[in-house]
Amino acid sequence: MIIVGVGVGPNMLTQEAIKAIRGASIVYGSKRAIELASKLIKCEARKIENYKTLHLLPKDAVVLSTGDPMFSGLGKFAGKDDKIIPGISSLQIACARLGVNLTDLAVITAHGRDPAPAKQTLVCELELGKNIFMLPDASFGTVEVASVLRELNINARIYACEQLGYPDECINAGDVNAPPVAGSDLYCIMVVQ
Repeated sequence: MIIVGVGVGPNMLTQEAIKAIRGASIVYGSKRAIELASKLIKCEARKIENYKTLHLLPKDAVVLSTGDPMFSGLGKFAGKDDKIIPGISSLQIACARLGVNLTDLAVITAHGRDPAPAKQTLVCELELGKNIFMLPDASFGTVEVASVLRELNINARIYACEQLGYPDECINAGDVNAPPVAGSDLYCIMVVQ
């Protein structure tokens, strides 16, 4: 299979991704991923029902992954003979919008996971003086990150970056005492020390 990153929002496909999608004989993806690539799909597109069965798809299947497949995406399901085409991720867009250098950053995901390991990683990386990019979970978002910062006595800016790449993109800033509140589920968090 070919796993193709379709970017974090509209019009963020690489030339390699465009070529793969246009040349596909069948496309699979989430509803959002298919919508992002819809203008390029010239074959049947099927919504993925069970991600654990991706390895059963035909070798020539193109599987769409939002953002970048190797950043909390579908690249984790790739086999040794599968091809992965990168995409523009929320990480890249958030850093570009906020002027944060990727080399000064620790990347954490709490999304869909037990938040305890994410919190432990957050504490370790903050103590090392790193800026943080985090994919949050409903149980571990900006309020919980602000609480960790207060516990560590670190005064930092906290950003809730919503709908990155979409026309209604919004970045709200706050701090440890007044963290920003995200208005949608499609957001990421940046902590800049």
